[in-house]
Amino acid sequence: MNRLDDIERQAAEQGLRILGVAPVAPGDDLPDRIKSLILLGPDEPRFWPMFKASDEAGDGEPDALDRWSRRVIGRIACDLSGKAYFPFGGPPWRPFLDWALRTGRCWSSPVGLLIHEEMGLFVSFRGAIGIEDAVTTDTGARPCDTCVDKPCLEACPAGAMGADGYDVPACKTWLDSAPGAICMTGGCLVRRSCPVGAGRRLAEQSAFHMEAFRGP
Repeated sequence: MNRLDDIERQAAEQGLRILGVAPVAPGDDLPDRIKSLILLGPDEPRFWPMFKASDEAGDGEPDALDRWSRRVIGRIACDLSGKAYFPFGGPPWRPFLDWALRTGRCWSSPVGLLIHEEMGLFVSFRGAIGIEDAVTTDTGARPCDTCVDKPCLEACPAGAMGADGYDVPACKTWLDSAPGAICMTGGCLVRRSCPVGAGRRLAEQSAFHMEAFRGP
């Protein structure tokens, strides 16, 4: 069994999955021994119940999901002589967007959000494991290129996200309004409109992330 298979197996036991493999580039500011980055994210919908059963989810302390990610992915990396990296905890911030695009399984969507070949616009990363092996994997095809209707362009009820980009203040103003509850409880309507990965993310998980995004 190779290193990638080992990571995939241990990740699956924790409700995670490999979302892509990125070759390391000079600008990544990583140790020379690290040749590949294995990007890990939730294997939805089974991920959320597994996280909810964790100690971190029930201890009442802040940043439960980040703390869970550090423990779980850190342990996998340690077991397999790799190095764990995370999209939180900066600065400095790791360039997860660049890494994702480098996998050949993620692309920029018509609204600018990242889209994954299977997870759609709900793609998210809990961490990455750097390994010494130079791993080559097959690349995918950008699903937006064969999407005729492109519902994401017209899905935002606040008009905050579309072909012209993303107006974050307008989005948060909408979320604070009474009609914005539709996004707060079920997740971003733009992300939900994408036919790729439709129905994977549970509403409770979406509500958790929307609350974190909106902030206090």
